[in-house]
Amino acid sequence: MRLCYLHAFSGISGDMTVGALADAGADAAALTEGLGSLGTGATFTLEAANRRGLAAMKFRVEGGEQRKHRHLPQILKMIEASALPDRAKQNASNVFQQLAGAEAHVHGVAIEKVHFHEVGAVDSIADIAGSCLALELLAVDAVYCSPVNVGGGTVETEHGTLPVPAPATARLLAGKPVYSRGPQLELTTPTGAALAVTLARDFGALPPMRIRATGHGAGDRDFPEQANVLRVLIGEDARVTESVTVAVIEANIDDATPEVLGYAMERLLDRGALDVTLAPVFMKKNRPATMISIIARPEDQEELAQLVMAETTTLGVRMHLAERRVQERRIVEVQTPHGPIRVKVAASGAFAPEYEDCRQAALASGTPLPQVLAAASHAYLKNSR
Repeated sequence: MRLCYLHAFSGISGDMTVGALADAGADAAALTEGLGSLGTGATFTLEAANRRGLAAMKFRVEGGEQRKHRHLPQILKMIEASALPDRAKQNASNVFQQLAGAEAHVHGVAIEKVHFHEVGAVDSIADIAGSCLALELLAVDAVYCSPVNVGGGTVETEHGTLPVPAPATARLLAGKPVYSRGPQLELTTPTGAALAVTLARDFGALPPMRIRATGHGAGDRDFPEQANVLRVLIGEDARVTESVTVAVIEANIDDATPEVLGYAMERLLDRGALDVTLAPVFMKKNRPATMISIIARPEDQEELAQLVMAETTTLGVRMHLAERRVQERRIVEVQTPHGPIRVKVAASGAFAPEYEDCRQAALASGTPLPQVLAAASHAYLKNSR
């Protein structure tokens, strides 16, 4: 599987994305030819640039009807009528639908009634379609994205001066890891946010990969604080099926009963926690206590943190992001004297019968659980020879 990692340490925009992918090896002639099939009347160029000493590629759109306002159905028809590959068409359409949904929510109108203003201009259509086409030219199977630097300060729009991130950008990035560092300017545009949110499977640390190419897409300005580029890394999956960013929520509790802690664990798992553990610890003044640790999806961390404080006696929690990696695994069903039981098999060859299957079989047959577990293990080993 070929991966693309969007490293948005200086934000992300549509033209930066196209430039970075072209710099990473997407064929420039095929890219401009595909964009020409959109029928915008514009011309497209890719030129060498330099940002704070880093060589980069700058994508430019010239000509065409830049100020024409278009609705979503018009843009989707343009994409469908083009000569882009089918997956690029679908991805580009999905990006515009995400963008339209955010704009519709911000302005309080139906999605079909959204005027795209600058977003409907030729350059933004080319940015989105060009990014999706470039990913196809690079044969990318999956996209991942870093936490996004949104910038700061204010930005001038057709609706006046607005705070950064702009309302549509903030809406698009809801639930995703973002931060502000560097110049007090808009570093992430709505178009860039829509591309990242729509195309990326996950946001967080660099996934395990064998890097084959890198590319830098230049923004319009050159900042003294940092290189104004989007970096992309292209490579092959390093054979880890699951590599995601998770939130870890912890609290040390010295004044809760076992019943309260057990109930809190059940509630947390019911509300979506990936895992909950309780461990004995010693706190200040040599007080024995329990540390509760929750692994959660980043988008669930606030809800689960509030639940910990509601269901236990703690007055606060610690939270941080961590990377979780899990081996590739598959499920095999085996037949035992106690009925069919599923066995989880890892890429390394390790295996384990599914506890719930064994538990139900033990209860149904009146057989001790260790015997059911042993029978399932024996059946798997016999069938795998």
